[in-house]
Formats: sequence, C-alpha cells, structure tokens
Amino acid sequence: MPAVARTRRRVSCRLAVLTAAGTLFAVGAAPCGFAQPDPDPDVASVANAAPPPPDGSVPSEEPGIVETPDGWELTVAGKDEYQVAVAPLTTALSSREYVVAGTFTGSVKGSGTTELDGGTLEVGYQIGCGITLNVVKLNGSAGFRTDLGLDFDIGTRFPLRAGIEVYPQPGQVINVQLVHKVFTGTDPRVTIKDSHIKIDGCIGQSFMRSYAVLTSSTNNADDIVAYYGATKAV
Repeated sequence: MPAVARTRRRVSCRLAVLTAAGTLFAVGAAPCGFAQPDPDPDVASVANAAPPPPDGSVPSEEPGIVETPDGWELTVAGKDEYQVAVAPLTTALSSREYVVAGTFTGSVKGSGTTELDGGTLEVGYQIGCGITLNVVKLNGSAGFRTDLGLDFDIGTRFPLRAGIEVYPQPGQVINVQLVHKVFTGTDPRVTIKDSHIKIDGCIGQSFMRSYAVLTSSTNNADDIVAYYGATKAV
C-alpha cells in the first residue's frame, strides 16, 4: 500500500503523520498554542506613550547665550519647570501664593584670553499684577444727639458712620529672588523644588515667569547673560 501523508491543523497545532502497513509513525510535531489576534495599533501607541507632564508644568524657553569680547561663551538655561497657584494662608483676596520648581544651569566654556574668577547665578521669579492695591483708608464719624419726645422722655443716641476708600494703582512687576549662588568653577546649578512664593496687594489677573542671571567674572571684567522662562497666567 502506498504511503499516505495526512496533515491535520487544529487551532495552531500541526502534526504530520505517515501511515504505512497499518503502522503510525510520528514524523514531526510543532508546539501547540492558541492563536492571538494582532494588537490594535491605536491601543499600542497609547500604551507606549510618555506619561503626562505634572500639573502646572511650564515649557522652558531657549537658553541665553553670549560670547564675551575676550573669547568666553556663557550659557544659562532652565528645565523641568512648573508653577501652580495655591490658596494663600491669609485668605485675603489681594494676596497671591504660588508653588514653583525647576532646575537652572549655567556654563562658561571656550578658550578665552583672560583668567576666570568664578561668578554668580541668581534665580527667581517675576510676578506681574494687573492692578496693585496701594492704600485702603477707613473713614468714620461719631455723633451725639438728644431726642425729646411728646411725653417728655429724653433719649440719647450715638450714631456711627463708616466708609472704606480704596486707592488702586497701575500694575507693577515684582522680582522675587530665591537664590544668589556664588560659584568658583564653570558649571553652576540651582534646583528648586516646591518652593512657596507669596505677594500681597495684588488684585485682578497676575502673570509669572522664571528668570536666571549668570555673571562670569574675570580678572578685569564681569559678563552677564540672562534667561527668562515662559510667561504663565496664574
């Protein structure tokens, strides 16, 4: 009897058998398993997406770069910034309080012709108030009056009158310095984490941005370059 090859396929199992003279011989077998559907590309892209940024995160602006006349290159930059407005502890309507964070770096590179003598890295925030509450004046008066009724009853009254005068002024920009770092090398860094900033006398809309000022000193000069972060309404 001629040999007959028969292949059976069930799910993902494959078994090839050869029958000859009523005897069954196993020729080869592949592992068995259950077939899985192809992953949804949209679901896969969402699963591999980066985690969302923290609440209040602010994109950092381009670094400040300057080349000094004596050949040094100064760079100051910010990254990982966030700013969140929170309720002030005073609960006053004219008070503003913020929680801020970020990392600010400076560097002095190149082959200048002068000798470096360290420098400073100043980091802080600028807060702009639409309207500044300057003066609040309380006006009051007290009087004395005697009333005589028809039944000859005599009564005495002390009337009180009070009023409040508010003198708002045009808005202003307030600089809040957090760190003034003195360094002796060429790569200073300042990291801020959950620092609270509070100002008073600010009503209306307010805006905030970070700043970092790098000063590099040599034996005969000071060179300054500044970085300003993105402006955020808070």
